[in-house]
Amino acid sequence: MPQQPVNDVMLILERDGTVCLAERQGTGYADGQLNLPSGKLKKGEDVYNAVIREAREETGLVIERDALQIVHVMHFRHREEEPRIGWFFAARYWHGEPQNMEPHKCAGLSWHPVDQLPATTVPYNALGIGHYRKGEPFSVHGW
Repeated sequence: MPQQPVNDVMLILERDGTVCLAERQGTGYADGQLNLPSGKLKKGEDVYNAVIREAREETGLVIERDALQIVHVMHFRHREEEPRIGWFFAARYWHGEPQNMEPHKCAGLSWHPVDQLPATTVPYNALGIGHYRKGEPFSVHGW
């Protein structure tokens, strides 16, 4: 039976030429690296509801569905990991100021120039941000 991809949602919060990234810690995956606020779909959830939920859980932000735009979709596979479909959303606006709501999984949130991401950015996320910046709606990596 073919392996079904994991569906991930990633949230791009841009402000004044910077993007908000979270430093992973204590998760066992990419700890010490930076990633977008993100997560996996739960059963019965659509990608919009998933990114709205993840934004609230990880950053405390309230984001309305009509504030979101899907800016890139990526079919991704890294080495022997499960294949993934990454849904990258940009938020046109949000309510509140991003805060680290999951200190057990995140060492902190920080803003970085969107055109000069730190070398420690998770490659999957950096690729998606790069495609978004170029206006490319879809990509395939690692196959």
